[in-house]
Amino acid sequence: MPRRRTALPAVVGLTAGLLAAAGPASPAGAEPLPEKVPLAVGTGGAVATVDPDATRVGLEVLAAGGNAADAAVAAAAALGVTEPYSAGVGGGGFFVHFDAATGEVSTIEGRETAPLAMGADAFLDAEGNPLDFDEAVQSGLSVGTPGTPLTWVRALEEFGTLSLAEALAGGIRLAEEGFVVDETFREQTAENEEKFRRFAPTAELFLPGGALPEVGSVFRNPDLARTYGTLAAEGVGSFYTGELAEAIVATVQDPPEAAGAEEVRPGLLEEGDLARYDAPLRAPTRVDYRGLQVYGMAPPSSGGSTVGEGLNVLEQFPLGSVSEVSALHHFLEASAVAFADRNRYVGDPAYAPVPLGELLSDGFATERACAIDPGKAATKPVDAGVPDGEYGPCPGAAAASADGGAEGPSTTHLTVGDADGNIASYTLTIEQTGGSGITVPDAGFILNNELTDFTFAAADPAAPEPNLPAPGKRPRSSMSPTIVLDDGEPLLAVGSPGGSTIITTVLQTLVGRIDRDLDLVEAIAAPRATQRNTETVNAEPAFLAAYGAELAVLGHVFTETAEIGAATGIEYLPDGLLLAAAEPERRGGGSAGVVEEVGGAAADAAGLAPDIGDAG
Repeated sequence: MPRRRTALPAVVGLTAGLLAAAGPASPAGAEPLPEKVPLAVGTGGAVATVDPDATRVGLEVLAAGGNAADAAVAAAAALGVTEPYSAGVGGGGFFVHFDAATGEVSTIEGRETAPLAMGADAFLDAEGNPLDFDEAVQSGLSVGTPGTPLTWVRALEEFGTLSLAEALAGGIRLAEEGFVVDETFREQTAENEEKFRRFAPTAELFLPGGALPEVGSVFRNPDLARTYGTLAAEGVGSFYTGELAEAIVATVQDPPEAAGAEEVRPGLLEEGDLARYDAPLRAPTRVDYRGLQVYGMAPPSSGGSTVGEGLNVLEQFPLGSVSEVSALHHFLEASAVAFADRNRYVGDPAYAPVPLGELLSDGFATERACAIDPGKAATKPVDAGVPDGEYGPCPGAAAASADGGAEGPSTTHLTVGDADGNIASYTLTIEQTGGSGITVPDAGFILNNELTDFTFAAADPAAPEPNLPAPGKRPRSSMSPTIVLDDGEPLLAVGSPGGSTIITTVLQTLVGRIDRDLDLVEAIAAPRATQRNTETVNAEPAFLAAYGAELAVLGHVFTETAEIGAATGIEYLPDGLLLAAAEPERRGGGSAGVVEEVGGAAADAAGLAPDIGDAG
């Protein structure tokens, strides 16, 4: 049911909770960088994002009387300005919401859709071989119908109190006035420089004067401010059926290559694809774990099903009373098992049945736990299970399936909780860092490359492949926005960027908080590893230094990777306090804030955070 409408007054700044001080020193003559605070405890509402400006915008909405959905949309619009290589109106995402008044968890499915002209062979060359992945990314062929604008409108209509124009006000102001470039933004631009130079409007916008933006410089995007202004004045109809829709289609069908750049493949998107787009409400996934209720996103996201199955499998083992190495061994093995089933069974349920109920059943989890030897790592990839409703002790298995996706390491996640207990956990993306690399001329945003999340070709032609392209289909995603309740009361929410590592990041964070009694900040910051049913485990240097040798004795084989994920979360503490937590270092660190900070509470966060869940 739509909420009461609230007029949002202008808010110049908050008196407490965030970003009053300048951040790290900038080069001489440069603007000071906003401070990134990974932990805040207080009252009135909490916001955690990867970016201090976006967190500030969300907190301003809460301070002015908006609720969690209002603040989430406002913060997401701000991220479209400051995190344009990870999110924006050219992409999509998944929105999970808890309504404190009704106790209901709902989700909005804002995943991009394939054009109606796209068939199963779309990413094959003339000889029937899969296209080179980078070639597919940097093309109009990779662009699906964006879902983010309609997701914002649906979130406000269903759960919010603000109009779209009010929710976009902070993002418009930020795009007009600009933000201070930090090292992460410059590095991400540098990593995408070659791709960006292929497309004239992208190079013009993100390589000002033909060069990388300098740290400490102010980056403005007046084109995006105008696009937001159009959405505010005319609604999202202008995006899906109006002049913006025409511009998007023209850009996809005839990508604007720079002079002298190699021609890229045109896309299949047509105006009818945008006009027919919907961002529907979906029922969430739910599992009960250690006495808590864990809600996530249903297919075509594989986040809720795979995190949920992983938790169900891990519940068969007493993780709270074993050594840290043993707990991590079980986490890695359960991740492999859950990924085997994800890869075999999960896709867009409108195109092939997904046995979601069985994948999340206790019987299936008990059977799948048979694949885990507490003293030895299984040879990878492990076989998929058989979710047929007939479960017994250690049965035969379906064919093995390693992670066949090629999801990029980009995406961003924001988490909001308001004083009334409403929660928004929202993961949004344009897929790869920098998306397709194609900017809509004079519109200020990059188009997604989400269609490269489809499986280009079936690994085994004789076995069903749930994630091949098809007309209007939504590609499988790993986005895992998650909300945890305790006997129906709000407890915590978490999510992360990172492609298919999102799932293991969220799972490891939940295990750390629920089973290992880490506080939420510690669980987010903990050294990380990801096992996606592949021969080797990707692990961060700190993880290898702390646990690599002992886990290797158990048979785990590692490949080092610089960093995995960049989670954010919020938690409801006793006595009406809220805790906002963000990544302290990964991706340059995140930003957590509360409307009214409680003096000294952040420093005592570990003592304030109680044990949660039944003994593991």
